[in-house]
Amino acid sequence: MSLFLGLGIALAGYFIGDGLKNWKNPSEKTFMDHFKRRDQPEFIREDSLHRFIGTPKEDAKALLEENRDIPSIKVNGKMYVSRTSLRQWLAARKVRSD
Repeated sequence: MSLFLGLGIALAGYFIGDGLKNWKNPSEKTFMDHFKRRDQPEFIREDSLHRFIGTPKEDAKALLEENRDIPSIKVNGKMYVSRTSLRQWLAARKVRSD
C-alpha cells in the first residue's frame, strides 16, 4: 500500500513540477508537443487526396475527374491541391440533406 502512495506522490510531484516549468512561458513546447503532428504541408498530392477528404481512393479520383474546377497545380506532371483552397471549394459546394 505504501508503494502505491509513494508512487502517486512521485508522479504528482513530477506533473506539478512540469506545469510550473512553463509558468512564465506558456507557449513553450512540452514533452508531448513534440509528438503531435501539426506541421503539415500546404499542398496534397493527388494520390493522397482521399486521406484528406476521408473517402476511398476511387471516390477521390472520381471527384477530381468530374470536377475540373478544383483549384490545383501541376509540377513535373504530378497534380497538387492546396489544403486551404480545397476546404473553401468543398464548403462552397456543400450539399444540404434537409
